[in-house]
Amino acid sequence: MKLLIQPGDGIEPLVRRIKRAKKSIEIVIFRFDRTELERALEDAAKRGVFVHALIAYTNRGGEKNLRKLEMRLLAGGVTVARTSDELVRYHGKMMIVDRKELHLLAFNFTFLDIEHSRSFGVITRNRQLVQEAVKLFERDTKRQPYTPGYSKFLVSPLNARKQLASFIKGAKKELLIYDIKISDRSMIRLLEDQTKAGVEIRIIGKLTHKSSRLTVRKLTRIRLHSRTIVRDRKEVFMGSQSLRELELDARREIGVIFRDSKVANSLVKVFEEDWNAANAPKPETSKEQTTPAVTRTAKKVAKTVTKDLHPVAPVLKAAVKDVMPPDTNLDVDYKEVEENVKDAVKEAVQDVVKGAVEDVVEHKEPGEKR
Repeated sequence: MKLLIQPGDGIEPLVRRIKRAKKSIEIVIFRFDRTELERALEDAAKRGVFVHALIAYTNRGGEKNLRKLEMRLLAGGVTVARTSDELVRYHGKMMIVDRKELHLLAFNFTFLDIEHSRSFGVITRNRQLVQEAVKLFERDTKRQPYTPGYSKFLVSPLNARKQLASFIKGAKKELLIYDIKISDRSMIRLLEDQTKAGVEIRIIGKLTHKSSRLTVRKLTRIRLHSRTIVRDRKEVFMGSQSLRELELDARREIGVIFRDSKVANSLVKVFEEDWNAANAPKPETSKEQTTPAVTRTAKKVAKTVTKDLHPVAPVLKAAVKDVMPPDTNLDVDYKEVEENVKDAVKEAVQDVVKGAVEDVVEHKEPGEKR
């Protein structure tokens, strides 16, 4: 088992393994902007390796880029499949080399995730994990039903909630958690119950519901893009699942649970460094530094969008009618709905603005100021 730590290890370990592939490369892509990885995949196809890419049918603000990537890979000899649109989103990240080696990643194949975000990945030759990953890849590329066959290979929305709950319940002394957003109420209650039982729990990330029992710190020195839990400094969960309802019950997310003392020790070391840094005072920055062009643009766009936004209540009622069977009594947590809507609008605006700014920069004529 080999651990990848980002930022630091970079894209090179993945490129090296693609270059060493002899028979096949199967890769799942949600976001992608690394040209060196793209070249490596195309070069592998040219030397006779069967390269098969499963590309998400959509991601927030980047569907056009995904379609362009499909066309480039097809032109380079790569076999391309698109994920089904039956799931809310296909968010898993993995690569299988020669059906012997699984790369399970908590980061996307992007410059932002790899060079500027705290995240992790593992490379394993564990036969059961590799075989289960191959089975999932085959089913999803053919849009056939997948049935989980190994409890250590977590796939949302099928077995991830059950296995993660069991993993958390199994802690005896400590849980160290990286999570972008913990919002699932049952998971929060489970974590609180564990603290009552004497388990020390520390979270780096965000908890959407106030808790007097859970200690949370925000990663301030670097962007966070990891979903990782270390249990009792011996066992590890790593994947694309946050402890939130959407990622447990409605999206395709992929994760693994494993026991490896060397990897666990390395993760603990990084966690302790991040935990201590999160408690340190932030360096002073000027107003100009803290309000870059993209942030100012996003605020203007958000103001315009909210001004013309249709009332949320009728939209919510219509959505509930669409997804719920007739004559069903539904107890809606409107506060949680409000928080989720706010987060969704904020994230959507940020992604659209980022994409628009990048497009403007990309299409400027030579000699124009940037």
